[in-house]
Amino acid sequence: MIALGGVIGAGLFVSSGQGIAGTGPAIVLAYAIGGALVMLIMRMLGEMSAAHPSSGSFSTHAERAMGPWAGLTAGWMYWMLMSVAVAAQAMGAADIVTGWLPGTEPWMWVAVLMVLVLGANLAVAAKFGEVEYWLAGVKIVAIFLFLALGALAAFGLLGNDAAGTANLTGAGHGFLPHGSDGLITALIASAFAYGGLENATIAAAEGENPRRDVAKAIKTSMTAIAVIYIGSMLVAVTVLPWNDPEVAAKGPFVATLDHLGVPGAGQIMNVVILFALVSAMAACVYGASRMAHSLVERDQGPRALKPRNRAGVPARAVAATCSFGFAAVLLAYWFPDTLFKWLLNMVGATVLVVWGFIAVAQLRLRRRYEREAPEQLTVKMWAFPYLTWLALAAIAAILVLMARTPNGRAELITTGATAIALSALGLLRDARRRRRAPAA
Repeated sequence: MIALGGVIGAGLFVSSGQGIAGTGPAIVLAYAIGGALVMLIMRMLGEMSAAHPSSGSFSTHAERAMGPWAGLTAGWMYWMLMSVAVAAQAMGAADIVTGWLPGTEPWMWVAVLMVLVLGANLAVAAKFGEVEYWLAGVKIVAIFLFLALGALAAFGLLGNDAAGTANLTGAGHGFLPHGSDGLITALIASAFAYGGLENATIAAAEGENPRRDVAKAIKTSMTAIAVIYIGSMLVAVTVLPWNDPEVAAKGPFVATLDHLGVPGAGQIMNVVILFALVSAMAACVYGASRMAHSLVERDQGPRALKPRNRAGVPARAVAATCSFGFAAVLLAYWFPDTLFKWLLNMVGATVLVVWGFIAVAQLRLRRRYEREAPEQLTVKMWAFPYLTWLALAAIAAILVLMARTPNGRAELITTGATAIALSALGLLRDARRRRRAPAA
């Protein structure tokens, strides 16, 4: 549920509206391709995490496979990605509240939400898990109700005319009204939206039976991708014309329910979306803080973040993550076209870089486990090594496609520069340790 809490947020409820407007019915294809890729990534990550559970997850695996520099790079890039995601979710939630209370300022509600999320994350892991369970549960139930209503509407079983497949042809503009460029943009957006599922393996490491919990979490996550993301997009573009201005303005969920004439659906859905965004904020802070603490424990970050509170929670890492997220929100209000845009570009392709580290680590560690500890391979990657290589090829292809658009090139440059800087720092630290080793 923590994994679903992290991945079902602004990417699904808010940003997907702009995705549909810019892509048309082909948004379903984009999310399906992105979903297939993330399923492969999660299976690889599940294999490694079941064999070697760690709250550092893929960062620990990358370090074991390629060296400390890889763990440092993958880990801190993920921390930045999750922290910026917290800011995006917070701004979406604040917009909903200010819509209800127009005389208030968005940053005030961001501050309130940050305090609530900080408090929840400072609780014992079991208590936090219970809170996140119910928050995530609200939005999952709402999504399944939405899918059921949408399916009935598509077949004309709600007293309406059956939509059939008319809207899937793009309301007379074709399945791909914006051509391949629209599909590429949506494909990149879907990769960002799926970022956060990795929290499943981070959370499982704190469970009573990490190996069992990892396997269960991976299966749940993959089912969620197929049903929740792809199903929601299919319902939205089947029931409602993709170029309806309400889709981009209100998001596909509220726009679809309003179109169906469900009484009070818009406001009810806004309440659900608010719960969803707060849940996503909490899950992202959880994953980012555990990642930061794992890095610090491996001497790959500031030691000031190392202490845990009486509940065993890495309190300073939690506070640092919330502070970074709140600072990002302030940048969005003060410098939306400069510093915040640069920050967004910096994490634009980060999830693809992280997935690349996961795939390479799995290629290297699988052979090691087969030689040294085959009994630990309780979860195995399908069709190894062919599907692992296919996933790496898909990641490379998406990065190449990103270079075709101006925004994509900007994201590649800033994300690449961040990855190179972190890798160089990690390699310098590794070299310094090797020089000191003989003297020690």
